[in-house]
Amino acid sequence: MMLANRLLIGLAGLMGAAGVALAAASAHGADASRLASASAMLLFHATAILATVALLARGLLHGGIGLVTAFGFVIGAALFAGDLTLRQFAGHSLFPYAAPTGGTVMIASWLAVSVAAAAKR
Repeated sequence: MMLANRLLIGLAGLMGAAGVALAAASAHGADASRLASASAMLLFHATAILATVALLARGLLHGGIGLVTAFGFVIGAALFAGDLTLRQFAGHSLFPYAAPTGGTVMIASWLAVSVAAAAKR
């Protein structure tokens, strides 16, 4: 679990950096509202990953469910932000329904936080 936690912390750092870069691109680009949404999802979920890892380390979440939750945040935010960013810069999507799929994964991950807390004995 320690390796998974370190991986998640590293991914959260990369997501945070990408979120700030997309926020800057959004602020300086014409019609870049997609980038602002992508930035927000990356920044919010980078923080959620760090919080989930911290809660896991303190024993406040069920270990397996908590790990799935944190990786769900990574995957969901990457799909959502990746799709919006690709649409902005390349003019096409990652794959059909990539952003909604990412959004659904993020919603499910937030619900899984509640389940992980309730399942912890």
